[in-house]
Amino acid sequence: MPRPLPVEPHRILLIKSHSAGIGDILRSSAAWAVLKKRWPDAELHLVFLTRWPGYPSEALIRDHHLLASAHFLPMQEGRFAGMRGVGPRIWRRLLPELRRIAQEVQPDLIIDHEPFGVETSIAARWVRRFCAAPTVGVNQVQGRGWLYDYAGPGLQEYARRHELPWPMDYTERDFAALAALGLERDGQRIVLQETEAGHAFREMLQARLPADRPIIGLNIGCGTVDAVTRRPPMGLLVAVAQRLHQEYFHQLLLMGAPNERTINAEFMAACASFLGGQEDIIDLSGETTLSELTGAIASCDVFVSSDSGPYHMAIGLGVPTVALFNFPNAEACHQHARMFFTAPSNVSNICSAIVNAAERKERVMGL
Repeated sequence: MPRPLPVEPHRILLIKSHSAGIGDILRSSAAWAVLKKRWPDAELHLVFLTRWPGYPSEALIRDHHLLASAHFLPMQEGRFAGMRGVGPRIWRRLLPELRRIAQEVQPDLIIDHEPFGVETSIAARWVRRFCAAPTVGVNQVQGRGWLYDYAGPGLQEYARRHELPWPMDYTERDFAALAALGLERDGQRIVLQETEAGHAFREMLQARLPADRPIIGLNIGCGTVDAVTRRPPMGLLVAVAQRLHQEYFHQLLLMGAPNERTINAEFMAACASFLGGQEDIIDLSGETTLSELTGAIASCDVFVSSDSGPYHMAIGLGVPTVALFNFPNAEACHQHARMFFTAPSNVSNICSAIVNAAERKERVMGL
């Protein structure tokens, strides 16, 4: 017998797993925003079963303005009886932590957003033992819906019902579970606010930025080995920078993690013949935490990025964004960004989009 859904939930526990990348977790913020629109007074508490404990995204997500708390619980996989999964030793550590969180939060609604695997399903049912909350999940495979009090459709069925392309925008995944509650995305973008650390960094940065020209942020990005294939071609980036230098008075602000200093230095060296050094370009790679990066991105009139974490952060912050993709990736697309594939013939179109986005922000800010 399913437990009844609360009319006005006060504390909602959200369970996630999968990737700890900032873009992947931040995608869920669209669902958080929809939950807060429906129940403005409800507290949202995130439990993330992570295979990457200590990932930099954790600090930023803990500061997210829509979350009352965020708990990152290490979950190491292994092989048991020939199958990949989480073994007894890990569960002996996880279950007491989940019980503690359940007793502290006392949720009246539990939502498992993960469509695959059994770990989050077990976590949802375990937490349910220590409170009166019903569980909501995704009926991704036959019989999985029986593990919850209420279940939304599998991802492909969700996409079919909403006439979405497949594969669909990754942000939509969380709404498969919310469909069981009758909640729709309705165009909600992902959301992020400048943090206190970000605001302090932006205030400090103002002294280094000119007041008489728009700021174009550039995140070449993709510093991890497995993501280098998403880095835009250097020749294209230099061609865009040269065209902008010739046609548009601006300040270029480079972003990046410490391990991206090398690629930023390569870009600046390639642009040295036409850029005037500190007067035209500032490199912030390695100078910011993810939290401080919210302030650096918020300083920009337009943000240009590869398919990487800062790209998603810029969308969440509402900064006009131009994204550069090396290959189609529907799951990483946002309807709130201008998307371009990195063909050389796109230089003029990319430059036009950057200028138009920067001028659009100027017009909006001037209203």
